[in-house]
Amino acid sequence: MSDQSPPPGWTPRDPDTPPGAPHDLPHPRAHEQDRQQAPQPPGRGRKPRRPRTGWRRAVPTWRMVLGGLLLLALLIGGALVAGYLLVDIPPANAAATAQSNVYLYSDGSLIARDGEVNRVNVPLSQIPRTVQEAVLAAEDRDFYSERAVDPKAMLRAAWNTATGKGTQSGSTITQQYVKNYYLGQEQTIKRKVKEFFIAIKLGREKSKNYILEGYLNTSYFGRNAYGIQAAAQAYYGKDVNKLTTAEGAYLATLLNSPSAFDVVSHPQSRPRALARWNYVLDGMVKKQWLPAAERTTTAFPEPGKVRAAAGLSGQRGYLVEAIKDYIVDNKILDDKTLAEGGYRITSTIDKRRQTAFVDAVDEQMVSALEPETRKADRLVRAGGASIDPATGKVVAMYGGIDYTKQYVNNATRHDYQVASTFKPFVFAAAVENGSRTQDGRRITPNTIYNGDNKRPVTGGRIRFAPENEGQVSYGNITVNTATDLSVNAVYAQMAVDVGTGKVKQTAIGLGIPENTPNFVPGPAMALGTLQAGVVDMAQAYATLADHGRRTPYTFLEKITKGGDTIGLPPRTPTQAISREAADTTTSMLVSVVDNGTGTAALAAGHPAAGKTGTGELDRSAWFAAYTPELVTVVAMMGQDPDTGTLQSLYGALGESRIGGGGYPARIWAAYTKTALEGTDPVDFDLELQPGAAQPPPSTGPETEPPQETPGEPSPSTPERPTRPTPSNGTGGRNQGGQNNGGQNQGGQDNGGRTNGGQDNGGQGDGGRDSGGTTQGGDQGGTTQGTQGSAQGATQGIDGDPAEGLRPPSAFLE
Repeated sequence: MSDQSPPPGWTPRDPDTPPGAPHDLPHPRAHEQDRQQAPQPPGRGRKPRRPRTGWRRAVPTWRMVLGGLLLLALLIGGALVAGYLLVDIPPANAAATAQSNVYLYSDGSLIARDGEVNRVNVPLSQIPRTVQEAVLAAEDRDFYSERAVDPKAMLRAAWNTATGKGTQSGSTITQQYVKNYYLGQEQTIKRKVKEFFIAIKLGREKSKNYILEGYLNTSYFGRNAYGIQAAAQAYYGKDVNKLTTAEGAYLATLLNSPSAFDVVSHPQSRPRALARWNYVLDGMVKKQWLPAAERTTTAFPEPGKVRAAAGLSGQRGYLVEAIKDYIVDNKILDDKTLAEGGYRITSTIDKRRQTAFVDAVDEQMVSALEPETRKADRLVRAGGASIDPATGKVVAMYGGIDYTKQYVNNATRHDYQVASTFKPFVFAAAVENGSRTQDGRRITPNTIYNGDNKRPVTGGRIRFAPENEGQVSYGNITVNTATDLSVNAVYAQMAVDVGTGKVKQTAIGLGIPENTPNFVPGPAMALGTLQAGVVDMAQAYATLADHGRRTPYTFLEKITKGGDTIGLPPRTPTQAISREAADTTTSMLVSVVDNGTGTAALAAGHPAAGKTGTGELDRSAWFAAYTPELVTVVAMMGQDPDTGTLQSLYGALGESRIGGGGYPARIWAAYTKTALEGTDPVDFDLELQPGAAQPPPSTGPETEPPQETPGEPSPSTPERPTRPTPSNGTGGRNQGGQNNGGQNQGGQDNGGRTNGGQDNGGQGDGGRDSGGTTQGGDQGGTTQGTQGSAQGATQGIDGDPAEGLRPPSAFLE
């Protein structure tokens, strides 16, 4: 049989030609014929893979991604194994025998040491089961079932911290125990890595009970107490085995923020502390560690008083606590790290000025207290702070009579109303925002307002008809006069004219913390219903003094430990409000000192600007004032020494009432005179808003006729004050009020102790004619016009018709 003929176009191959020879190549059309004749496999029509070009070359393939992930997993696994093998459980850290911190004045001399660590270890068997469970409910509810570390919690905490949702630890109790006992509180990656591996090893080698016992004995609870036994004694004066469930829950609450949640030393933190305490108890119920019925009947266990170390007596304890709070609040160190000790802390406190402040309070107020014979004198508290406005440094502070006797720092607490010391912020907001009255007149010191008592505020959503001090009606008066006399009706209306939200933002810009208690926008805020601290008010007034430039205050010059210097937060000055707004406000506060309720400050011998304030029911009296070089705020407060409740100061120091222009202003003057001793008086350099300059004297009641609007009395409306007001700010320094009640004749000669009460300070001059509107009833000039006689108090601003006592009311000065 012959061979089959090849298909057309096929080139025969020579049998002697080896395969692969050139003439053995297929015909050019052979592949095309093959494709036409050969059966096509499934998926015919797929395009051939194109080469990766352009930007596609930069995108990894899935094979590359998978390979990278596998490699990363191998590297992480290797690192974990290496870390576990290389990191050993170290001996206990120095916190077990922590050092003291050293606190220094700005010149390097010693303020105090904060004492040795207080720690007593106890076995877990002596700690009541409910106390253990309270701690677990607060810190780690799954402690007995979880592993030593929780990577998911750590990643979640890191994410929340990075995204601004708050700093969180994400640590288990095992990790916290490792940090407390073996490592330290420093926030470094190296420490966190060590903590991670030591916790894993410890979790494998030790029981849960061993770890919990160690945690309870090494944790910091505040009040210099390390461990649950020391905390039980520090807060409740009992051993740990006698703690109740409620007490254990409160101690567990302290673990979250030991310093801030002490409701005794920081009463303003009570709401937060109570919320945390309730969270702990609710967690115990959720874990079925506490019956719901028992939870319902559980009352908050009030901790005992702070027992300060003897080395912190006098002002030293207040200074140390204020510096500590500043360090913790500004996240320079957390309180647990600071409690480890070994830090050398140089403060901004000027030793000479600090001594001058204490001496001023002692001479002007403390020496006059007679608590054995006058019951009201037991209620008297005082606080003060002094700031250099150019640097923001706190150069002096007065916290109370003695830290070992009155443990709450009156300079930093936030539970007293600031009263009329807030009014300058309302006017500053008006100038800053170019605000106008309801009828379109620009607000300046010379703008006319109606100052009638209980005049309803117009233009606002909230009905408000504030009472003036002494329920006096002033008729149409200028803003400058309303500031001199602290007229509530004018400033409540002004707050609405400006916009209460704008007023709040201006106050925040000046330095009032946004989270200040009772800082609620509304017409009443103009009367100072918020509860800012003395240091906060000094910060805000320092911004006014520095022409609207705010430099955040500080207590710190430097912190070192060993050879290392701890970084401090930046305090870059910012222009909070315009110079025009700040300086125009200052010009009116100068008038308050020269002609108004603050004439006692003239005794400092330096040009000053300031504002008085008297809180609701006379529970507080304030004087906030400044020279160009120094800002100081002084406050007197009433508090029951036994119950801690806020009390009125009626009858204290033998006076019918305590006003801001009395003892607080005299303390301010005595301190400022000494603090600025050796320096020449410096006048204010002011740049005022257009129209702010004082107009020439006028025979009429007004210098700028306002437009008549509904609810706003016209200029022709008769004035109805019970006694005349100072004319254009000329009465205080020269002739006192309008005639004889001020600094020269009224305060020291006719309006004061000599003749103010019986002769001219009573019904004749001090009450109705001369010193009434400024000093006859309020302070009696510079000294004692209120004490002259019952008649003088009858017609004075703050007098009571019967006994010269200011009746309880809901208004502030």
